Amino acid sequence: MEKVSRKENKLLNRVEIAFKWKHDGKSTPSRKEVMDLVVTLEPGAKSDLIVVKDCKTRFGQPLTTGMAYIYGDEDSMKVEPDYIFTRHESLRSTSAKEEAPAKEEAPAKEEAPAKEEEAPADEGGEQ
Repeated sequence: MEKVSRKENKLLNRVEIAFKWKHDGKSTPSRKEVMDLVVTLEPGAKSDLIVVKDCKTRFGQPLTTGMAYIYGDEDSMKVEPDYIFTRHESLRSTSAKEEAPAKEEAPAKEEAPAKEEEAPADEGGEQ
């Protein structure tokens, strides 16, 4: 992977890297592979704070170009639209994946007793 340009955007608390990757004899690199290489190119970068955008592969050429944004902290990442977080969700660390299902289970348990309470009230009202 080759860094085409590197720009520090202090206003958004991020580093913007334009890259070019020649992948002769290999398939198109995944976003995860791009993120892993960006971590090696930029010292101090964390994979949880990287967003890969505008990743394009030329037809018939083993060349992929794109932009990678490396944020300083999670609060700075809030400028990105929701679909970006959805796209990168599967690429994040496993600890974040384990926390998400635990949060989803709690509301489901709370809803179940509420439905049971409604059923007897409806039966009593009909009689």
